Amino acid sequence: MPTPLSMLHTPPVPFCAFMTDDAEAIVKYAADGAETKYGSALVTLVEIRGGAARALGAQMAVRGDGAYCGYVSGGCTEAAVAAEAVAAINKGMDRYLRLGEGSQFFDIVLPCGGGITLAIHVVKDVKPLRQILSALQKRKRITLRYDPGVQAITAVKPQGKAAGTWSEPSFMRSYKPKLRLILCGRGIELATASRVALASKFEVLSFDQTSQNFDTSVIDQDTAVALLFHDLDQELPWLLAGLRGKPFYIGALGSKRTHERRCAALWALGFSRAQTDLIKAPIGMFGPARDANALALSVMADIAQAYSAASD
Repeated sequence: MPTPLSMLHTPPVPFCAFMTDDAEAIVKYAADGAETKYGSALVTLVEIRGGAARALGAQMAVRGDGAYCGYVSGGCTEAAVAAEAVAAINKGMDRYLRLGEGSQFFDIVLPCGGGITLAIHVVKDVKPLRQILSALQKRKRITLRYDPGVQAITAVKPQGKAAGTWSEPSFMRSYKPKLRLILCGRGIELATASRVALASKFEVLSFDQTSQNFDTSVIDQDTAVALLFHDLDQELPWLLAGLRGKPFYIGALGSKRTHERRCAALWALGFSRAQTDLIKAPIGMFGPARDANALALSVMADIAQAYSAASD
């Protein structure tokens, strides 16, 4: 009796195409992969039992040839997840995968001791993913709705702050544009902060004291403004633009006494105490920093924490 063709096929060995946890890059890889001969799947973390390395909504993109990117755990289970996603692609059917606590896979133990459930969606319709990418390019927030009952995804209007949440019977995965940082200052503080921000994958717009006033339309709810001047008169035009643009973070260099003078100047211009309370001063996470490297790290950490809190 001849061997069935299905038994002659050797499943591909999963491999990491590139390391990233950037949501836009992961969605693009899933969309591009779906348009190849291999097909693709988008894997989403939809349940956490106990502890987990990633938050709800964390994602991976897997191609039918075993190539993948993204993380749904701490890197210890992604290859196994990719193998399950390849099997789903081959069958053309979505599936759930439970790992860790409560899972049938006794050889896959999560280091955190908890358990997770993953929704593996075989991408059949690329349009919703392209809509997500288009919105992010235009710096608009958007949500991907996954309906497991009909195995379909749909791009919808933004739904809340959390990256991932259930709205029965659908799972809502929200996306935000890349964090934009407007840096204003001079000298070594500005140069060093710009390098650290770029290394942190922020979108950086850098201005020094010779720059012309920027268009405030570039400031949106996903923008932070950091002022690294040592002179209140030089920072004032940028500070006014920041307060009028309503970013999620405004920080300014200087001592508490300097900030008192800053607030007095703003009050004299008609700004309210509620508005000046929005300014983080002294800027940064761990207090006064006496060198440019420490200042840059302090500022970037503070901005990242504020952005994370604004998304919870």
